[in-house]
Amino acid sequence: MSLLNQQRVQTGLWLGVGLVILVLLYVLAPVLTPFALGAMLAYLLVPGVDWLHKRRVPRAAGALIMLLFLLLLLVGLLLILVPVLQREVSALYAALPGMVTRLNYSVAPLIREWFGWSVRFDFATLKALLAEQVGQQQDLITRLLDRVRAGGAAIAGVLGMLLLVPVVLFYLLVDWHDLNKRIKLLIPRRWHALVTGMLAEIDGLLAQFLRGQLLVMLVLAAYYSLTLAVAGFQTALPIGLLTGLLIFIPYVGFLLGLLLALLAAFLQFSTWYGLVAVAIIYGVGQFIESFLLTPRLVGERIGLHPLAVIFALLAFGQVFGFFGVLVALPASAALLVALERLRGAYLTSDFYTRT
Repeated sequence: MSLLNQQRVQTGLWLGVGLVILVLLYVLAPVLTPFALGAMLAYLLVPGVDWLHKRRVPRAAGALIMLLFLLLLLVGLLLILVPVLQREVSALYAALPGMVTRLNYSVAPLIREWFGWSVRFDFATLKALLAEQVGQQQDLITRLLDRVRAGGAAIAGVLGMLLLVPVVLFYLLVDWHDLNKRIKLLIPRRWHALVTGMLAEIDGLLAQFLRGQLLVMLVLAAYYSLTLAVAGFQTALPIGLLTGLLIFIPYVGFLLGLLLALLAAFLQFSTWYGLVAVAIIYGVGQFIESFLLTPRLVGERIGLHPLAVIFALLAFGQVFGFFGVLVALPASAALLVALERLRGAYLTSDFYTRT
């Protein structure tokens, strides 16, 4: 077999391997989600483990310290969220009589005008409905146990994923550099310098990405806190901070903050002012995040056009689901490095330069 045919066979083989990897990513996307999340967290926390290791702290102990640090951050978020939820739910239950009156004087006439239906809301009925849905603590526990028995497999899967993430994170923090060495040893020697240079460039882009994402979170936390406070919300600070800091969780952080803000508006204001204010604040905030902050502070830092950032988020999310949203921008950064190298090789090739 001639050298040219051997190169063609090798090229076809590597293209086939790449296609198989893409198919496996698509099929195993739900399974890979905790591993992707663990890898992203490990990338963030490895510098802290390295810093501790240089000060003669064993890597396993350093990994446990960073896991504890992450746990404290999560507990801090819960301490912000849970009191707000408790206060809002208690206020909702206490405001039921006034809510019924508002519904009868504002919503019922609209229903009668638009649909011709005569509706009258009753406090006792709504109270019974709320009690049925929320129930006493013992009834709630009983229903949860029943649901656990009924949907044990699904709940076990969720709990398994939640338990898997810290396990994956711990082992990645301990063996991060060893894994990198093993991966680099698998690279063919003739491509070693090229691939390691690309990996170093990708690492630099990811660092820029993380710094940009952190800046987006801080800006949005300040925006939501300030705008809600200006609008007169009593819980502006916790809701604004929570919305901004949870933006790194695609869709979930924004929706959770929006629901809390809508509940606070419904309880605090007796007119439509609160709901309209929330709609404007969160609508503008989503526009700022999607079309200004993320494309500019994140996209430009990793060298992607704003439209390319939006397309990457939508495309990866459509194909791979939540796993795709997690890896969209980092994968785009890696793809950008590869395309830049291919572009450079193309511009210097005989195919391009030959006249």
